[in-house]
Amino acid sequence: MSLVDELKIKYPAANAWQFGDSPELANELAALVVKGIKTASCGSLASYQQEDGAPLIGSYNIILDGQDVPVCVIRLISMRLLRFCDVTAELARKEGEGDLSLGYWRREHQKFFLREGYFSDEMELVAEEFEVIEVL
Repeated sequence: MSLVDELKIKYPAANAWQFGDSPELANELAALVVKGIKTASCGSLASYQQEDGAPLIGSYNIILDGQDVPVCVIRLISMRLLRFCDVTAELARKEGEGDLSLGYWRREHQKFFLREGYFSDEMELVAEEFEVIEVL
Protein backbone atom coordinates (compact mmCIF):
# COMPACT_ATOMS: atom_id res chain seq x y z
CA MET A 1 0.00 0.00 0.00
CA SER A 2 1.38 3.41 -0.97
CA LEU A 3 1.75 6.30 1.45
CA VAL A 4 -1.02 8.17 -0.40
CA ASP A 5 -3.34 5.18 0.09
CA GLU A 6 -2.45 5.03 3.80
CA LEU A 7 -3.13 8.75 4.17
CA LYS A 8 -6.49 8.41 2.42
CA ILE A 9 -7.47 5.87 5.07
CA LYS A 10 -6.40 8.26 7.83
CA TYR A 11 -8.03 11.24 6.10
CA PRO A 12 -11.15 9.88 4.34
CA ALA A 13 -12.09 11.58 1.07
CA ALA A 14 -8.73 13.40 0.92
CA ASN A 15 -7.49 14.37 -2.51
CA ALA A 16 -3.80 14.15 -3.42
CA TRP A 17 -2.41 16.86 -5.70
CA GLN A 18 0.43 19.29 -6.44
CA PHE A 19 0.52 23.06 -6.40
CA GLY A 20 1.69 24.78 -9.59
CA ASP A 21 2.12 23.58 -13.14
CA SER A 22 5.63 22.10 -13.14
CA PRO A 23 7.64 19.77 -10.91
CA GLU A 24 9.93 22.65 -9.92
CA LEU A 25 7.03 24.89 -8.91
CA ALA A 26 5.35 22.00 -7.09
CA ASN A 27 8.53 21.45 -5.04
CA GLU A 28 8.89 25.16 -4.26
CA LEU A 29 5.27 25.65 -3.20
CA ALA A 30 5.08 22.42 -1.19
CA ALA A 31 8.18 23.52 0.75
CA LEU A 32 6.50 26.87 1.52
CA VAL A 33 3.44 25.04 2.85
CA VAL A 34 5.55 22.76 5.06
CA LYS A 35 7.40 25.80 6.47
CA GLY A 36 4.08 27.50 7.28
CA ILE A 37 4.79 30.40 4.91
CA LYS A 38 2.14 29.49 2.34
CA THR A 39 -1.32 29.31 3.96
CA ALA A 40 -3.47 30.24 0.96
CA SER A 41 -3.87 29.53 -2.71
CA CYS A 42 -6.16 30.46 -5.55
CA GLY A 43 -7.18 29.21 -8.92
CA SER A 44 -9.47 30.29 -11.69
CA LEU A 45 -13.15 29.61 -11.14
CA ALA A 46 -13.24 28.06 -14.63
CA SER A 47 -10.60 25.49 -13.61
CA TYR A 48 -12.48 24.63 -10.42
CA GLN A 49 -15.68 24.10 -12.38
CA GLN A 50 -13.93 21.53 -14.59
CA GLU A 51 -12.63 19.47 -11.66
CA ASP A 52 -14.35 16.37 -10.37
CA GLY A 53 -15.27 16.77 -6.71
CA ALA A 54 -14.70 20.42 -5.93
CA PRO A 55 -13.05 21.04 -2.55
CA LEU A 56 -15.20 21.76 0.47
CA ILE A 57 -14.41 23.69 3.62
CA GLY A 58 -13.12 21.19 6.15
CA SER A 59 -11.79 18.80 3.51
CA TYR A 60 -8.31 17.31 3.75
CA ASN A 61 -5.76 17.42 0.95
CA ILE A 62 -2.52 15.49 0.59
CA ILE A 63 0.07 17.80 -0.92
CA LEU A 64 2.55 16.16 -3.27
CA ASP A 65 5.95 17.45 -4.33
CA GLY A 66 7.09 17.55 -7.95
CA GLN A 67 7.90 13.83 -7.87
CA ASP A 68 4.40 12.91 -6.56
CA VAL A 69 5.72 12.19 -3.05
CA PRO A 70 3.38 13.28 -0.22
CA VAL A 71 4.93 16.05 1.91
CA CYS A 72 2.04 17.15 4.12
CA VAL A 73 -1.70 17.10 4.74
CA ILE A 74 -3.66 20.34 4.80
CA ARG A 75 -7.24 21.14 5.75
CA LEU A 76 -9.28 23.76 3.91
CA ILE A 77 -10.54 26.36 6.38
CA SER A 78 -12.06 29.01 4.09
CA MET A 79 -13.01 29.67 0.48
CA ARG A 80 -14.26 32.76 -1.31
CA LEU A 81 -14.84 34.06 -4.79
CA LEU A 82 -13.14 37.23 -5.94
CA ARG A 83 -11.87 38.83 -9.12
CA PHE A 84 -8.17 38.94 -9.97
CA CYS A 85 -8.22 42.73 -9.69
CA ASP A 86 -9.67 42.48 -6.16
CA VAL A 87 -6.93 40.29 -4.67
CA THR A 88 -5.55 42.05 -1.59
CA ALA A 89 -2.02 42.44 -0.30
CA GLU A 90 -3.06 40.26 2.66
CA LEU A 91 -4.05 37.35 0.39
CA ALA A 92 -0.86 37.79 -1.66
CA ARG A 93 1.18 37.57 1.57
CA LYS A 94 -0.70 34.43 2.67
CA GLU A 95 0.13 32.81 -0.68
CA GLY A 96 3.73 33.01 0.56
CA GLU A 97 5.49 33.39 -2.77
CA GLY A 98 8.39 35.58 -3.87
CA ASP A 99 8.76 38.78 -1.85
CA LEU A 100 5.18 38.35 -0.48
CA SER A 101 4.05 41.54 -2.23
CA LEU A 102 0.86 42.10 -4.20
CA GLY A 103 2.93 43.23 -7.20
CA TYR A 104 4.88 39.96 -7.26
CA TRP A 105 1.67 37.98 -6.81
CA ARG A 106 -0.03 39.76 -9.73
CA ARG A 107 2.93 39.29 -12.11
CA GLU A 108 3.44 35.62 -11.35
CA HIS A 109 -0.24 34.70 -11.28
CA GLN A 110 -0.89 36.50 -14.55
CA LYS A 111 1.87 34.35 -16.11
CA PHE A 112 0.36 31.22 -14.52
CA PHE A 113 -3.15 31.94 -15.79
CA LEU A 114 -1.81 32.71 -19.27
CA ARG A 115 -0.06 29.30 -19.24
CA GLU A 116 -3.46 27.80 -18.31
CA GLY A 117 -4.92 29.51 -21.37
CA TYR A 118 -6.81 32.55 -20.09
CA PHE A 119 -6.19 35.75 -18.15
CA SER A 120 -8.24 38.86 -17.44
CA ASP A 121 -8.10 41.41 -14.63
CA GLU A 122 -11.82 40.68 -14.17
CA MET A 123 -11.50 36.87 -14.10
CA GLU A 124 -13.06 35.17 -11.13
CA LEU A 125 -10.84 33.25 -8.73
CA VAL A 126 -11.49 30.82 -5.93
CA ALA A 127 -9.29 31.81 -2.99
CA GLU A 128 -8.63 29.14 -0.38
CA GLU A 129 -7.01 29.31 3.01
CA PHE A 130 -5.74 26.19 4.73
CA GLU A 131 -3.88 24.91 7.75
CA VAL A 132 -1.21 22.23 7.88
CA ILE A 133 -2.47 19.18 9.75
CA GLU A 134 0.50 16.87 9.34
CA VAL A 135 4.00 17.19 7.93
CA LEU A 136 5.27 13.90 6.53
